Amino acid sequence: MKKAFTLVLCLSVFSVAIAQSGKVSDNLSLKSKILNMDRRYAIYLPPDYETSQRSYPVLYLLHGSGDDQTGWVQFGEVQNITDKAIKEGNATPMIIVMPDANTGKRGYSNDVTNTWRYEDFFFQELMPFIEKTYRAKTEKRFRAVAGLSMGGDGTFTYALHHPELFAAACPLSAGTGPANLDSMMVRMKRENNSLADTSIIAFYKRQSVVELVNNMPDSLKKSVRWYIDCGDDDFLYEGNCLVHIAMRKREIPHEFRIRDGVHSWTYWRASLPVVLEFVSMSFHQF
Repeated sequence: MKKAFTLVLCLSVFSVAIAQSGKVSDNLSLKSKILNMDRRYAIYLPPDYETSQRSYPVLYLLHGSGDDQTGWVQFGEVQNITDKAIKEGNATPMIIVMPDANTGKRGYSNDVTNTWRYEDFFFQELMPFIEKTYRAKTEKRFRAVAGLSMGGDGTFTYALHHPELFAAACPLSAGTGPANLDSMMVRMKRENNSLADTSIIAFYKRQSVVELVNNMPDSLKKSVRWYIDCGDDDFLYEGNCLVHIAMRKREIPHEFRIRDGVHSWTYWRASLPVVLEFVSMSFHQF
């Protein structure tokens, strides 16, 4: 009798532990007509997703160069960190979507010739698919984007291109696009001499974060809540500082954090709880 009671107790404790854990799937896919291929993604569903009927805010969490949709799962420990943040009340339950931007061509943008259209895929196919497939809230105030390195670059450009779609954006150790038009012109002409100058100039205006900030309409300055974070020994430190300075000059509200650290998963794992808390503040009502 005592053994049976102990077994039931253990099973009950195990069931409670499972119920308090979110679920991660890291090898899912959807068909893309724009990219003419299947595209993989990973997703985190919060602990009460299976037992509730409610809909949830969504964070799009972008990986860096050299990783894929499994990066934040395997190295970023997204499940453990998010479960803990939700349990401790520092983050609201949310869906986290981690798309693969490492297959075909690497990166989150449309290319200079507009023949590889990853950004179009993201907004025209991935986001509608997520909102149709999962119980995701579809209003701007319940949607955020964050990412590291190359994914930080994607975070900047996605929120700057589409401020009507995101409540918050959190670039971490971010790439900030081409530093200046002249150097980009030389590099791209060296790689493909047939590129038209007009195409390169258009690409620069679309992908340079400082250029986008400098040309932001006054009416959109407060449209997105920004949290920018970069290590003091990160090789991308200068670009992030230039974006910060540009935002200060344009009087664009933003949080800018420089912490001790380099371009590493140790740094980004420490950043993720702050990101989750920051975007949750956007998801909540005040």
